[in-house]
Amino acid sequence: MNIATEASVYTPEVKKRKISVSQIIKYLVIILVSLTMVLPFVWMVSASLKAETEIFGFPIKWIPETFHWDNYTKVWTTVPFYLYYLNTLKIAVITTILVIINSSLAGYAFAKIKFPESNRLFFIYVATMMIPYQVMMIPQFMLMKQLGLVNSHWALIILGAFNPFGVFLFRQFFLSIPDELLEAARIDGLSEFGIYWRIILPLSKPAIATLVIFSFMHSWNDFLGPLIYLTSDHLYTLQLGIQHFITEYNTEYALLMAAAVSAIVPTIIVYFLAQDHFIKGVANTGIKG
Repeated sequence: MNIATEASVYTPEVKKRKISVSQIIKYLVIILVSLTMVLPFVWMVSASLKAETEIFGFPIKWIPETFHWDNYTKVWTTVPFYLYYLNTLKIAVITTILVIINSSLAGYAFAKIKFPESNRLFFIYVATMMIPYQVMMIPQFMLMKQLGLVNSHWALIILGAFNPFGVFLFRQFFLSIPDELLEAARIDGLSEFGIYWRIILPLSKPAIATLVIFSFMHSWNDFLGPLIYLTSDHLYTLQLGIQHFITEYNTEYALLMAAAVSAIVPTIIVYFLAQDHFIKGVANTGIKG
């Protein structure tokens, strides 16, 4: 009897100890994975402040002996980096705004407006995400050439303004909004666009923030699109402008890292501004199908 009683007393403590050990292991794994992802960024920042001869020294010196802040000055003065910055910002901002408008309108139509073959049409539209970009490159280029938009930012903006993933994201989010709310608005005489503008969009901040982050980062970091459509130096984006520090015979790694650090600042700012809504959007989107 005493043995059974002692076992019953100590069993919860043993279980609690097991749970705490498993949590410790889980957190250790998360920390190790996080450090693995952060280390390249830390090395990039460190290399941007070093002299060219120190960058590939071994063992790695994470803190430079002398901070070469002039690397950043050279980046902004050696090439028209500010112009590449403005070009990239223009493309990313306009593309993101158009993606939000197009995707939210299409997502609202697929989620809340009943029309023939809507589900099949939605499936076909979303299935286009499975088509590799390499397959569409030549047809898109020929289309932009026919429209006279080659060597223009508008080629990149128009092609980036339509995103099947954005439509999917908004549709799944709109499905979680009760239909009774929309029916009440229709009874009160509100038009479909009024419902979309006054009711749906204010409730869609998590989905909007999620798509803003994905769309902005994609446009900002895009290299292949500008490489295909832009030929004039004054139209270059940051990703093409950074190529100035990679020559045929030499690569200026210190300046290259300084340019890369300067280039990622806007994406970090956008993420931190939208991260709260982004987390809610990831948690709530896809509840209904």
